[in-house]
Parts: sequence; C-alpha cells; structure tokens
Amino acid sequence: MTVETELIRTIIAICLFLFAAKLLAEGFHRAKLPIVLGELVAGMIIGPFALGGLPLFNGEPLIVLNESIRVIGEIGAIVILFIGGLHVTPREFFKGGIASFTVGSIGVIIPFFVGYYVFTLFGFEALQSMLVATALTATSIAISIQVLSHLGKLQAPEAKLILGAAIVDDILALAVLSVVTSMVQTGATVNPIEIAFLIMKVLGFFAVLLIASIVILPKVIARADLWKAKGSVEAVSTAAFFGIAALAALIGLSPIVGAFAAGMALASTPVLKRLEEYVGKLEFIFAPLFFAIIGAQVNLTGLNVEVLLLGGIIIAIAIVTKIVGCGLPAMLFLKNKNKSMKVGIGMVSRGEVGLIVAGVGVTSGVLTGNVYTIVILMVAVTTIITPILLKWSYNKDEVKVNK
Repeated sequence: MTVETELIRTIIAICLFLFAAKLLAEGFHRAKLPIVLGELVAGMIIGPFALGGLPLFNGEPLIVLNESIRVIGEIGAIVILFIGGLHVTPREFFKGGIASFTVGSIGVIIPFFVGYYVFTLFGFEALQSMLVATALTATSIAISIQVLSHLGKLQAPEAKLILGAAIVDDILALAVLSVVTSMVQTGATVNPIEIAFLIMKVLGFFAVLLIASIVILPKVIARADLWKAKGSVEAVSTAAFFGIAALAALIGLSPIVGAFAAGMALASTPVLKRLEEYVGKLEFIFAPLFFAIIGAQVNLTGLNVEVLLLGGIIIAIAIVTKIVGCGLPAMLFLKNKNKSMKVGIGMVSRGEVGLIVAGVGVTSGVLTGNVYTIVILMVAVTTIITPILLKWSYNKDEVKVNK
C-alpha cells in the first residue's frame, strides 16, 4: 500500500467513523441512552468486520484499521484523559490517595486471581489463563469519564474516586501486563520478588511524573505575562499534555496516564476555565473517533456455542469482580452503599488494555482463536454495558428523590 493510498483510506475512515458516531449518538440521545454507547455501536457497524468489510475501495475492504487510525484513536484517549484530569485537583487526588490506591489495587487483584483460577479449572494452560486474567484487570477509564461528564457528575465524590482508582488500576494493570508479556515472550517464570519490584518501579515512575507535572506546568502555562498572543495558552497546554503523555510512554506507563497527570497539574490554575472551553471543543471530535475506533475492533464473526459459553462466564467474572472488588472497598471511604456501587459499576468497562492483551496473546501464539474471540467478546460487552448501568444507577437515584 502506497503512502498516498493509506492517507486516502485513513481520511475516508475518519469521515465515516465520525459521521456514523454522531448520527448514532443523536439516535441514542433521543432514546435516552448514553451517547457513548451509540458511538461504540457506530464503530461496530462501520468497522471492518461489518459494513466496512465490503469490497468498495478498488475491490478491497472499505475500512482497514491501519496504524494511522489506531494512533488517532489513542490521541482521542489522551484528550479524554486530559479532560478528566482537569476535574481533579492535586489536593483532591492526594487527599483521596489511600482510597484510590486501595480501590484500584483490589480492583486489579481480585479479577486477576479469579480469572486465572477459573480458566485453569477449565483446563487451560497457565500462560493462556494468565493472559485472560490480565485482560480482566484494567479499567477503560475513558468510557466512564465520558458517561459521568454527560451526566454532569464529574464533581461527585464517587466520580473522583472512580478517576483516581482507575488511574491506579491502569498503572498496576500495565505492570501486570509487562510481567505476563515478558513471560509469554521468553517462556520464563517470574520471581514474585521481581514482580513486586516491577510494580513498585512503575508506581514510582508515576509519582515522579505527577509531582514534576504539578510543580512545573502551572509555573509555565498559567503565567499571564508570558502568553499574551491569542491561543498561546491553549497551544502550549496541548503541547504539554501530549509531551507528558509521550514521556509516560517512554518510561513504561500508558500515555493516557501522562495526559491525566497533566490535566490534574492544571486543575487548580487560573487558566482552568479557558482550558475547559478549549478542550471541550477537541472532545467533540476526538471522543467520538476514539469510541468508534474501539467499537470497530470488535470482531464477533468467530462466535460459536463454546465461545458463547466461556464468553458468558468471563463476562460474569469481569462484571462481578469489579463491582465487588472496587465497590466493597469504596464503602470504607464513601460510607454510602449507592455511591460505592457506582464506583464498582464505573470500573467494569475494559477496553484498550484488554484488546492489547488479546493482541499480544494471539500474535505470540499463546491464545487460541476461540480464547481470543472470548477476550474480545468480554471487552465488547463490558464496554457496552458500563454506560447503561451507570446511567441506570443515577436515574434510579433521581426517581427516589422525586418520590
């Protein structure tokens, strides 16, 4: 494929994903359903495993998820996480640090060990079971942020706990992914001490990145005497959150973790309102693209009875372990059953990390075709069900208030 052809295909894909995402978002909004869900479904419909697979581009599929499209999706995730960070000040994050660490850690440990134990009971090999268990660990925070934003609940205590816990959750899940990937690639066993050291190293990297962002960014970006030309603050802020996202990736973290740290560093500065107005416009474009591209990666063509049976089991594990693993410890801090349940629900969605794990497993030959489809199915269902459950839980509260 030539560079020009790839560019044309990428432009066509962006056009179709964005148009379809907003078209279905309108329909879902009018049906009083989360618009994120409409954007995800749009991706599934337009994606290469549905209409996008039709040979309409010189006899080839109309939509191909090339590297350029995946990068655009990742940029969307970075923008969403920066926006999420703008709603959590450093003081709030550190104040809720113990709560976030507790909820996020248990939300990784329980899904991992339950998933590993259940799949070994079904006779799967240890590495295969570990990969499935790893796919169960990480929360797709972008989904929950978008739903909470549309519901106007980003400032609620449970929302702040979801944000903080999901960041810890993602960091720990990435550490687990690093360990399991290393085992898959080398075939070696990993010493528990080495695992603990790697996790502590990853957490240390995040702490340094966060503190550096909090110390440096406000001094550079929030200076009225330094940035007087129109758009300077917005442009420099964009450069900052992309730069810190790249730095996070270089030190072994997810780029979205860096974007969140950048947002949080600017959350209590005088330019906050100006930045919120600006990134809100970016969100109109990149958020629908992100969710549509995530939806487009869902391949349900390999479904059969065995896949559906095991898929149902892993989906049940995925939902229950997050609601219990995150919801119960949240009660210790929020002292409210309904709010704690929302924390558990908000952590259910998997997403990009689950897809990465599935990709690592299938390319290394560890995951069979059926198990790969099962992981994809789990990611798809948890991603779709989270917006529905979150909106339902908030609507239920409103009904109680109105009675």
